[in-house]
Amino acid sequence: MMRTILRYALAIFYLAAGIIHIVAPSPFLTIMPAWVPDPDAVVFWTGVAEVLGAIGLVQWFSPKLRRAAAIGLALYAVCVFPANINHFILDMIKPDGGLGLGYHVPRMFAQPLVIWAALWVGSVTDWPFPNKSG
Repeated sequence: MMRTILRYALAIFYLAAGIIHIVAPSPFLTIMPAWVPDPDAVVFWTGVAEVLGAIGLVQWFSPKLRRAAAIGLALYAVCVFPANINHFILDMIKPDGGLGLGYHVPRMFAQPLVIWAALWVGSVTDWPFPNKSG
């Protein structure tokens, strides 16, 4: 039951984030590391990946597709981590400290949790809740 609730919550989060990436990309473009080629395309396609991942998480007809979506979203969260670090650095060097440590530190610690959550809701892992049926 908890896995299902978290799966839908994560899907809603990724769906909303994906739509925002597609329709209002400018905040994401400002935190993109300089070494990323074609930032506009990267932001657009990351939005598409989030939307498709969200749909994959909540579809009911294929557990394999749900698992693939979960792995994809976990990998996505790993891949966007450099942008989050870049945002942290760019923000903290602002004279006013930007959003501050109260925003960025929890966000940095939340990233591994989001990765785990995607894998858990997609039944890629049962850790730390061992499957009692087997």
